Amino acid sequence: ARMARYVLHSCDWGALATLSAQEGLRGRPFANIFSLSDGPPGPWGGSGVPYLYLTDMEISVQDLEVNSNASLTVSLAQTPYCRKHRYDPQNPLCAHIIFVGSIVKVNDSEADLAKKALFSRHPEMESWPKDHNWFFAKFNITNIWVLDYFGGLKIVTPEEYYSVKP
Repeated sequence: ARMARYVLHSCDWGALATLSAQEGLRGRPFANIFSLSDGPPGPWGGSGVPYLYLTDMEISVQDLEVNSNASLTVSLAQTPYCRKHRYDPQNPLCAHIIFVGSIVKVNDSEADLAKKALFSRHPEMESWPKDHNWFFAKFNITNIWVLDYFGGLKIVTPEEYYSVKP
């Protein structure tokens, strides 16, 4: 659980997989890259909740409007850690976490937290076109798989994940 929290907090983006609702791809897996944040950078700053800044104009968001279920993969491959140790991104020692759940819009009481989390890591977002009707969302985690060593996945429950100190 601690490794899952650490990897998510270390990552600024992830691969979000949806079931496509697009003509010609309907029902097929579709992955796309999204900026994310669970809190401001630095140790102990993460909530563990993956927040995203989305617009209905984005193709994956259109998929989510039909079926909000998704998976989100984050990996230490995007950090200096794996390069420093010469780990290939597919090497399990270059840890990656697979979250399964759904994307939900945040409510008004959580919007400020999501905004602080995202804009602290991705300041450019504040200047994105207002007419795109951006909104804050979060990944509602139901299942977590951790791959950080040889021998297969480790399963972590959301309760275990949120109860550990990062």
